[in-house]
Amino acid sequence: MGHDFADRHVARWRDHWIDTPFDDKVEAATVRLARIARYFRDSTHTAVTEAGLQHFEYETLHMLMIRDTPGHASPRALAEDLGVSPAGMTGRLDALEKAGYVKRTPSPTDRRSVNIEATSAGVAVWRRALALRGRAEEELLGALSDKELTSLNRLLKKLTTVIESADES
Repeated sequence: MGHDFADRHVARWRDHWIDTPFDDKVEAATVRLARIARYFRDSTHTAVTEAGLQHFEYETLHMLMIRDTPGHASPRALAEDLGVSPAGMTGRLDALEKAGYVKRTPSPTDRRSVNIEATSAGVAVWRRALALRGRAEEELLGALSDKELTSLNRLLKKLTTVIESADES
């Protein structure tokens, strides 16, 4: 296997850190993870655009569809899950409703509230974007054997559990 961007990065920077501890392996892993994250972000952007969505539309539809109640949520729950303000959520929902991707329905339990429901057009455009995004993910991770992918998942899980336990503190 030849040199990659991270190898070149580490080689360039190694001599600059004379007074500061610099671990080649940690730096290389950090650079590689950032490069992979950028690949996924860029391929998601490409997929979303090709499907005819804006990123915020895809992000909102995705959060609406991956719930315990797929395609149904309150505006408040969506706003919390997406980390946006109620006003920001209203703007997103207005745009999605205008595009025909969601509809607001009265809450059966509270007449002052509404529920958000994905329309068949919303589900279809989300699935199209998801399929395009999935192809890019499979293309990259297809470079690994099943055993390598299992090992990668085990190692990544080890790292994400550190992050999650720190978030809980």
